[in-house]
Amino acid sequence: MAITVFYFLASFKSVLPWAECNTSWAPGICNGTLINKNVTDKTVSELYFENEVFPQYASVENGIGLPHWWLTLCLIGSWVLIFLSLVKGVQSSGKVAYFTALFPYVVLFVLLGRGVTLNGAWQGIEKFIVPEWSKILEPEVWYAAVGQCFFSLSTGFGPIIMFSSYNPFRHNVYRDALIISLLDTFTSLLAGFTIFAILGNLATESGVDVKDVVKSGPGLAFISYPDAIAKFDWVPQLFAVLFFLMLFTLGVGSATSLTGGLITIICDQWPHIKRWQVTAVVCVAGTLIGLVYVTPGGQFMLTLVDYFGANFVIYVMATLEVAGVAWCYGLSKFCGDIEFMLNIKIGLYWKFCWGFVVPIGLTSILFYSLITSKQLQHNGTDFPVAAIVAGWTLTGIAVSLIPICALHTIYTRKSSGLLEKIRESFCPTAKWGPKHPQLLKEWAQITQKQ
Repeated sequence: MAITVFYFLASFKSVLPWAECNTSWAPGICNGTLINKNVTDKTVSELYFENEVFPQYASVENGIGLPHWWLTLCLIGSWVLIFLSLVKGVQSSGKVAYFTALFPYVVLFVLLGRGVTLNGAWQGIEKFIVPEWSKILEPEVWYAAVGQCFFSLSTGFGPIIMFSSYNPFRHNVYRDALIISLLDTFTSLLAGFTIFAILGNLATESGVDVKDVVKSGPGLAFISYPDAIAKFDWVPQLFAVLFFLMLFTLGVGSATSLTGGLITIICDQWPHIKRWQVTAVVCVAGTLIGLVYVTPGGQFMLTLVDYFGANFVIYVMATLEVAGVAWCYGLSKFCGDIEFMLNIKIGLYWKFCWGFVVPIGLTSILFYSLITSKQLQHNGTDFPVAAIVAGWTLTGIAVSLIPICALHTIYTRKSSGLLEKIRESFCPTAKWGPKHPQLLKEWAQITQKQ
């Protein structure tokens, strides 16, 4: 988000700064406003990102360095906006969600309309929609696909549970789940068409294949796409402003939901603490943690934390959650609860997915990916041993919460013997059930019959 804010502000200049080579951040490389191809094969936008916006170390062997002050200011500004969005709870974050959810669609349709009119756009779109069937047999593709679903839908991170806690008891979550999943798929396709239309034009203008202009990670958003926008004949500044404003609204939407989940947990656990105080502390902590990622070694740290602290941990957590619900609590009980809440019958498809496909599939993909995993790298550079150790330590701390909570649950059971305590820990507590007394009575009667 800090980088997005920097690019957003830079987009208001009369000439986009990444459209022309500048000796202040590309000394000895510029030939007027163009790049001397005899010196480097990098694009202007790539040099602008690497030298002006976010200078990076080639390795983190000797540390990650101090935060870049200009990105630090952008980071602080982002968290101030997140604080203002969350300080009043769901009342303020709900209003922000209307804008962050709808505005990106407006920008995507505008960019798509402009993109499809560009020379070479359809070659890029063809690259997007024509599948490479051989890739479907590679477990790494499935691992990446499931990880994308986790991040896209925020599955396993907590916001979905947090938002659902504000719903009425009989709210139709079945309908909402279908709508959100379909909209997420539609949004991914819309974004894909929009991005690859622009990349197709960039590939045509550069005389290379589409796959050669596609960059992973921040390279797509801050190198490839800005490079394409800079080549627009008609007000490229407008499209740059719209694009980075869209990225920022998407970031704010994700950040408010993830941060809001943490704030809600703290406020529910300690209701005597005022919400604005919790929000302030969490946002300050988020800012301080974010400083790590705006250092010259920040991209290395982002890759490290993404690999060890996000993808892997979420895979483990989500797998255990589904297995816990389906195999410990009981799939029949879970379906019965949904049927009681919504007054609908759960089909065989969902039971098969929850009870078999999801837990077995996630476990299989996870283990295969771990067995076949390679040395973690960033831009072709291996991480030092200390960084890998720190990554596994981070993973260990996160995953260790599961056995720690399990031992705490077993220890606090009221049964006498160890086996009885373990057996009781796998059963719902006496407080389990609907909060409303009348609904709890009806639910208890139905569950007793089952």
